[in-house]
Amino acid sequence: MTAVSEKMWVSDIVKEIPKSADIFRKNRIDYCCGGRMPMAEAVEARGLDLESMMEKIDNIDQHEGGGIDVKYLDAAAIITFIQNRYHKELMNELSALAPYVRKLARKHGPDEPHLVRLEELYRTLKNEMLAHTEDEDRNVFPLIMEFMKDTTSDLVETVKPHVEGLEADHEAVGDILKEMRDITDDFTPHESACGTYRLVYARLEKLEKDTFEHVHLENNVLFERVRKAI
Repeated sequence: MTAVSEKMWVSDIVKEIPKSADIFRKNRIDYCCGGRMPMAEAVEARGLDLESMMEKIDNIDQHEGGGIDVKYLDAAAIITFIQNRYHKELMNELSALAPYVRKLARKHGPDEPHLVRLEELYRTLKNEMLAHTEDEDRNVFPLIMEFMKDTTSDLVETVKPHVEGLEADHEAVGDILKEMRDITDDFTPHESACGTYRLVYARLEKLEKDTFEHVHLENNVLFERVRKAI
């Protein structure tokens, strides 16, 4: 069992104990783009109780649920996993959810202006994520796989800016999701919310969860291996 300390980076805790991601996400602690900091510092920044946070993480059953431990996969296998687990599902969900977000904004937006802003954010998120994943699948991932086969090749100077660009995209997506969570009161519908209202909030929260897991896997596992090889 992994022993968690307050000096461990948040991103490293999630790598060792994947289920800790749910705890960090619910407490608005960034474990993706901003995860490279000690847990004590991240918890303090949110004004939370460190002892309580550590207790919750220590109580996670690390053996429950099984799943793939990406520590034992090479770069090519990690990329395949990302594409099959996240990219395909993401493209489907972004398109499928769009009409419901639009309907919610048109029906309730006049009385609840935050829903109009929510649609704007969703449209931006959808466009950026679709372009981002297409760039990864067509250009960057094949380049990374080629580079990782021979890290002494001339590709080193080509790979580095691509990885930095993808991480910048991740930062922008993270900002969009944070604003979505802020304006929806943590994706909590009001008591009289209709079925579409509740459906949109629930699916947006699921989309946020999957996106954070997706970005963490890229930034803190795949790209970390590339950075070490450069």
